Amino acid sequence: MPFAVKNKMSINQFEISDLASKLKKGSLALFPTDTLPALCAYPEFSKKIWTIKKRPSNKPLILMGGCSDDLFEFVHPCAIEDGMKLAKIYWPGALTIVLPTIGNFSENLNIHSNSLGFRVPALGLARDLLTKTGPLATTSANISGELPVKDAIEASIQFPGIPILAPVPWPKSSGIASTVVEWKEGKWNLLRPGSIVLE
Repeated sequence: MPFAVKNKMSINQFEISDLASKLKKGSLALFPTDTLPALCAYPEFSKKIWTIKKRPSNKPLILMGGCSDDLFEFVHPCAIEDGMKLAKIYWPGALTIVLPTIGNFSENLNIHSNSLGFRVPALGLARDLLTKTGPLATTSANISGELPVKDAIEASIQFPGIPILAPVPWPKSSGIASTVVEWKEGKWNLLRPGSIVLE
């Protein structure tokens, strides 16, 4: 049922099973995470994210999952051992791990590379959704170049009509983007500082 706010705008919020059904039919959706609210789609529908967000095509999306196993099935065998070591320390949490993928899996989320960012969020509500849907293509819920939104109301204003995960209001997030590290030939490089300070 839509959630009415003071300005008489309504939020199209849906329980997990109903939102998962919409996503499977090609819809975009909005949901909370431990860092920033996320805009998501199934990987095969991810072009819609770049379009609505006005995001440059050279900026990749992140594959978010409910647990490590759901994500590491897409990671190239050469990076699984090192990637799992880091995941066991920092997941669920605010660390995005960029790893090479198998085959051409990354082409729907990162058209310029065969590597992809993976993350398991710390927020239980987000993991509940991702466990139901399986891994989703995600990015922060804001128009490219604009400030990130803080909550469901701001997200619905930025993306009117996009289905939102219930219940609203969402749990409070940190408001700080995830830290991003990339694995290359056995070495880790910091791509973006964020919520987590690595040892």
